[in-house]
Amino acid sequence: MELIQETPDLSAYLAADEVIDHHHPLVRDTAARLAKDAEDSYAYARLAFEFVRDTIPHSQDSGDLRVTWRASDVLEQRTGICYAKAHALTALLRAEDIPTALCYQTFDVVHGLVAVRFNGAWHRQDPRGNKPGVNARFSLGDERLAFLPDTAAGESDHPVLYAAPPPSVLRALRAASDRPHLWKSLPTTL
Repeated sequence: MELIQETPDLSAYLAADEVIDHHHPLVRDTAARLAKDAEDSYAYARLAFEFVRDTIPHSQDSGDLRVTWRASDVLEQRTGICYAKAHALTALLRAEDIPTALCYQTFDVVHGLVAVRFNGAWHRQDPRGNKPGVNARFSLGDERLAFLPDTAAGESDHPVLYAAPPPSVLRALRAASDRPHLWKSLPTTL
């Protein structure tokens, strides 16, 4: 699948906003701590991916009822669904000047992941968190995502790379009083 930038301006994939708040002190401190152990930007990206995947539980897997959506809140509260974890990873990567996009797949609902730009190409990564049957890995080669869509069942990969979360994703996260409420309002399309 060919990934398509929503905007041709690569600087949009380095920008901070209310959701991808990579200028927040907690995001900056976390990025600096991870960067200390990285010999280059590729190693940093892998460490940031593993940090989000492994130390911030997916709230559905852990049973956490809280809903997070802002990157700094995800890092502070250590919980989030796929969208929130993608926001946190995006902020950590952009904090170290690695162009990062938000991207999506559709199953019964829309699933969020990220794409990082290395060596002139975009590479999708899924920080949702591993569990039995899910083994996502950081890779610039063959994708090692949490889920693969079954096109015969109507599931799909979306080729668009977003600089900011689509309104449907952000609206669902912001409106949810808790995760059970969020589960009833997850977007099924972008």
